[in-house]
Amino acid sequence: MPPGGRPRLRRTIAGSPESRCYQPCCKAGEGQGISLQPEEIELIRLIDLEGLEQEEAAEKLGVSRKTAWRDLHEARRKIADALVNGKGIEMAGCTKAAEGRCSKCPRETTDLE
Repeated sequence: MPPGGRPRLRRTIAGSPESRCYQPCCKAGEGQGISLQPEEIELIRLIDLEGLEQEEAAEKLGVSRKTAWRDLHEARRKIADALVNGKGIEMAGCTKAAEGRCSKCPRETTDLE
């Protein structure tokens, strides 16, 4: 039994039971993927990780609460799509990827390596 509660009941999950994976990356790779904008990532961080209210997060970003809600909703939809459908997650606007310094992206082989 899990600590502090009853054992989990078996859940009914739609879709295939096969494992799904995702690969975060700063530049588009092979196959399908989704692209998160920097403001979407920041909203996920502020609201879902830091626990701020939407109004507080909107104020920090300098946007209206409605804009913050719309961007947060879109970011969560994209993340759900990537997790459920095994798509890669591209971080749009990543300066490390543009400079070839991102540790999460596949490196292209060069003659120097």
